[in-house]
Amino acid sequence: MGISLFIILVIVLSIVAFLKHPKFGKIGKGSEAQKILASPNFREGKFQNLHHTPDLTEGVSYYAVMKEFFFQKNKRGKPSGRIPSEKTNLHTLDPEKNILVWFGHSSYFIQVDGKKILVDPVFSGAASPLKFTTRSFAGSDVYTSDDIPEIDYLFISHDHWDHLDHETILALQPKIKQVITGLGTGTHLIYWGYPASRVIEKDWNETIQLDPGFSVITAPGRHFSGRGLKRNQSLWTSFIFITPAHTLFLGGDSGYDTHFKEIGNTYGPFDLVILECGQYDKSWKYIHMMPEEVIQAAEDLRAKKLMPVHWAKFALANHDWDAPIIRVMAANKGIPLLTPMIGQEVLFDTETIFSKWWLQL
Repeated sequence: MGISLFIILVIVLSIVAFLKHPKFGKIGKGSEAQKILASPNFREGKFQNLHHTPDLTEGVSYYAVMKEFFFQKNKRGKPSGRIPSEKTNLHTLDPEKNILVWFGHSSYFIQVDGKKILVDPVFSGAASPLKFTTRSFAGSDVYTSDDIPEIDYLFISHDHWDHLDHETILALQPKIKQVITGLGTGTHLIYWGYPASRVIEKDWNETIQLDPGFSVITAPGRHFSGRGLKRNQSLWTSFIFITPAHTLFLGGDSGYDTHFKEIGNTYGPFDLVILECGQYDKSWKYIHMMPEEVIQAAEDLRAKKLMPVHWAKFALANHDWDAPIIRVMAANKGIPLLTPMIGQEVLFDTETIFSKWWLQL
């Protein structure tokens, strides 16, 4: 009995020590907590979605989800070979060109109207605190933090591990001029050493004036947040990024809801809309869109072009690794789609024909 209790105590203490690692970030306190408590979206001790959003679909249990995830693995959940990719030198880009480069999943770089932006960068090769559980696909990690030039605006949509990567954020710090994120998420970055003066965090539907001609409006999503045991202590968000010549929608993770239509009616049409299309499941249909809903959301937003992301790097759901893009293309009703290889230079102002590179695997 004594030995068993000792072993249990060691395990518990090890877990507690692990959860105190800096990579888990920090929940806001003091003046930061006061800003959160004052938000109309923070109720009953946590941030809330616009409409009731269950973690799981009605009739689904956590037991069933875990059983499927661990014991009914999809044989095509990962590609059969190395993801094809290109390597664009981001340090030598023509500053007059408007360029997009995708790094896989929800990480991408955009140079637009002379400004360089970076969204949800993850270059560590994993999407969880236990790296062996969520390794990136072979071939999807052709970029490192060293490949990133000086960044004018870093956008962080929320604090999940596949969007806010501790290792990457630390390495990028000297290159980041300004961080833009939702309430509470900035606390993690400040805790990791970012000067508070370089971190802007806002509630939904707030406008941020940046450099002349550049502004951002924080927009709602339908999702959740959390890096540890306590959920929804920071706000998940999308971004309406307005430049002198463009209006872009930078979507974070979101289930389908009325906010897309409202945003499209108020701020659309958008020259480019970037929406998540992968890591979906019928068991959590309210917090991630099904691929067909991605097309509906793009139509709601009045998208002139759509780039589907949140796929081709991590297996965080039990669907075929390439099913997101196949289903999005099948459901599309005529919106021009951007489907580049990881690392491919895309001139998003022009019409581009993309290969169906995923069919190689």
